Amino acid sequence: MDMKPLILIAEDEDLMRAIISRLLEESGYRVAAAASAEEALEIFAAEDVAVTLTDIRMAGMDGLALLDRVKDVDSEALVVVMTAYSSVDSAVAALRKGAYDYVTKPFVNEDLLQSVKNAIRQRELFRENRHLRRELDRRYSFSEIIGTSEALQQVFRLVEKVAATNTNILIQGESGTGKELIARAIHHNSARSDRPFVAINCGALPETLLESELFGHTKGAFTGAVSTRAGLFRSAEGGTVFLDEIGEITPAMQVRILRAVQEHEVTPVGSSAPVAFEARIICATNRNLEREVTEGRFREDLFYRLNVIELHLPPLRERREDVPLLARHFITRTAREQGQVEKPIEPAAMSALINYAWPGNVRELQNAIERAFTLSGDAIDLDSLPPRVRDAASHETVRDPDGLRPTLAEVERRHLLETLASVNQDKARAANILGIDLSTLYRKLKRYDAV
Repeated sequence: MDMKPLILIAEDEDLMRAIISRLLEESGYRVAAAASAEEALEIFAAEDVAVTLTDIRMAGMDGLALLDRVKDVDSEALVVVMTAYSSVDSAVAALRKGAYDYVTKPFVNEDLLQSVKNAIRQRELFRENRHLRRELDRRYSFSEIIGTSEALQQVFRLVEKVAATNTNILIQGESGTGKELIARAIHHNSARSDRPFVAINCGALPETLLESELFGHTKGAFTGAVSTRAGLFRSAEGGTVFLDEIGEITPAMQVRILRAVQEHEVTPVGSSAPVAFEARIICATNRNLEREVTEGRFREDLFYRLNVIELHLPPLRERREDVPLLARHFITRTAREQGQVEKPIEPAAMSALINYAWPGNVRELQNAIERAFTLSGDAIDLDSLPPRVRDAASHETVRDPDGLRPTLAEVERRHLLETLASVNQDKARAANILGIDLSTLYRKLKRYDAV
């Protein structure tokens, strides 16, 4: 299949149409030449046209009308118009209607080719942006935050309610629970989604650098300040500022952030004039800020300004039923990144994953699965897991609601049912993931009265 860009030429002068066609073909493009705007429209509707090159003055439908019709079909269509030097006003009118560029006749070959080349690059950018938008939709939709536990579903329900508001939010949870992912999901599902989301880890920077990053600075404010910088609050105009590890900031910085939150204005370093900004503020911490307030390490007024709505992300040990789903999700991701086929998890390894307490939460599970995938053979077994996780296989800490430890058979039963649920009850696919044949799967399901 020929993947060269297709250039559509709409030109009613035979000689000129032939000259342009040859020029473009010799430059490596495919060409579809039309002797009228009407014919060009038919080609545009039937082919994947990269750039439309049209004369403005043509018998019948002219180039401006063609531009309108093409834009009606595809608002991102790239149209370059050609016009006589004495009719530049027509070209300006075309630009106002959405034409990408214009060239004047008689044209220099290099100018025409450069205009077409620039238009094709713009087309690539459009496609990249659409791809990135789809990736954002996929990555930050709630369906990609893996888990079916009631604890996580409660978080989802609250996120859906608060996303539509402009209220400040405080996300609390242990390290590795996905606080930034939830913050991005809130932003992405809000009316601010087309505006910036800017994030900073407040605990990763010294106070002086954090101040400059957040509030900006003027040129010459300090050594190395060679130009004026807006700062994150102002860079997020209309969008969302995410302040991670807010509990790590110093008392002096707490005062400055309190003023920014209250007044929605910041004073850049080196300036005495405050500058207004408009952005939603989402903060996150792995500290117990109420205790920090009680013990005098965090300002009470700032805490209440930030904690208008509180979201608590449960640690992974409190939603162990999500471990099999998360593990398979990370296997799929790792297999894709490494260009390999997915691997099943042996029951003993899955039992260890479920029993382990995961002090590093989802992030630690992801790292463990990547390690196991790399070190294992055809299936992820107990030996491929990190030693600390492997040791959990001999310490059954998972308990049912009545406080009893599940048997190995119950762990296997749960694993079978969860695997089936993850593939919409496709038994053939479930058997492949589990590393057993279909007849074995049916036999096990029958044994557990789960057919």
